[in-house]
Amino acid sequence: MADAYSFLEDDLTCVICCDVFTDPVTLKCSHTLCEKCLERFWSTRDVPQCPVCRQECSQEEPSKSLAFRVLCESFKKRKPAATVSDDVCPEHKETLKLFCFEDKRPICVVCYTSKNHHNHMCSPVEEAVGNLKEDLKARMEELQVTLADLSEAHDSSVKQAELLKEHSSTAENLIKKEFEKLHQFLREEEEKQIRSLRKEPDPQVEARMEEISTLIVDLSEKVAAVWQDMEAEDITFLQNYNETLKRLQRPIISNMHPQIIMKDKPQTFQTMIFTTWARMQNLVLQAPVTLDPDTASNRLLVSEDCSSVQHVDVKMNVSNHPQRLYVGVLATQGFNSGIHYWDVEVRNNNHWTLGVVGETVNRKKLYKMDPKSRFWCLRYVDGSYRKGPTPGIDIEVNERPWVIRVQLDFDKGELRFIDPFRSRSLCTFTGGFAEKVFPYFCTGDANTPINLYPANSCQY
Repeated sequence: MADAYSFLEDDLTCVICCDVFTDPVTLKCSHTLCEKCLERFWSTRDVPQCPVCRQECSQEEPSKSLAFRVLCESFKKRKPAATVSDDVCPEHKETLKLFCFEDKRPICVVCYTSKNHHNHMCSPVEEAVGNLKEDLKARMEELQVTLADLSEAHDSSVKQAELLKEHSSTAENLIKKEFEKLHQFLREEEEKQIRSLRKEPDPQVEARMEEISTLIVDLSEKVAAVWQDMEAEDITFLQNYNETLKRLQRPIISNMHPQIIMKDKPQTFQTMIFTTWARMQNLVLQAPVTLDPDTASNRLLVSEDCSSVQHVDVKMNVSNHPQRLYVGVLATQGFNSGIHYWDVEVRNNNHWTLGVVGETVNRKKLYKMDPKSRFWCLRYVDGSYRKGPTPGIDIEVNERPWVIRVQLDFDKGELRFIDPFRSRSLCTFTGGFAEKVFPYFCTGDANTPINLYPANSCQY
């Protein structure tokens, strides 16, 4: 494209000013010149002549062409601007031989001597190029390190994202599994209670069943809501803590019609709700004490989760472990300081013993249940309670607790047995403990096991 402009420019150039025609005029000899250039040339001659061929002309001879004039003006507008060489100073037209580190650009010698670059640090172009390239190389190496770090961080972020996604999926499955466990428990508990109620001969039992189902559903919703609150972020959990406590309040149970309450049965709806709640708590929280199978006598069967024990009629073939008791079973945990308490569900078990026993008691003999023998206990057999070797408390049949809370204050030297549902103290041992003690359990009723629950998590 530039070559084409060059050829066209040759045809449109005045021989006098060597530039594209301005107001071109043509002589009879066919040569064209700028009008002003021709007038200046003739002013130096006695006889008008053509500057090209020297043929004599007349003053009236030059003719103007409007079309040719427009063509020249259009060419000037479209003509590419003249480029200045990259190695030439555009201001002084001198070769760029120096580099100014202050202004960060190449300059000529004239620029260097001017006041614009006074006291500026400069060096020859070749020297500056070497130094600047070394500096850029060092900077590039730093950027390469940063790039590698960023790439590593990106890969790490991708892995973390994958791990988070995997963790989220695992957590989701775990949540579904745990909630299904609670739902399944409530469904089974509901079915069990309903089956039990349907055995009642009273024709009004359906009303009681409906109320129980409503209470169970309400408890299920409250437990699900509490679980959801517990899964929230820390600040959200704390902000909603007061409302969460309200959900955990014991449900208000309307009074039952006296004619449908079976007075010959110790169980009440309040007790049933309490034990259901306690068993549900045991699904997600471990009891403060667990049973030690190695200490269980040969007629006591300890559950796999070590939270329940049941009497069996036939002696079991068990190892002669040095810690095994002749009668009863101990907890794994022993205490020699502090306050500790645990709930034991006895339900309608007709033969049970609860308490604590000293660490050094002779475990291979049938010992006397007396604090002097390092044994502190509450015993129930066929409707009668005994506090150690002496008769114990007198409890009405309708008040017979299904859950016994054992509360040990080792430092104070006190052991209390409490009905947690009625907040009633059943009996208390005082006088202190000479050594470390272990929770003790025993049952002689093969039909009903006794179960341990986390007392500190239940709401009464």
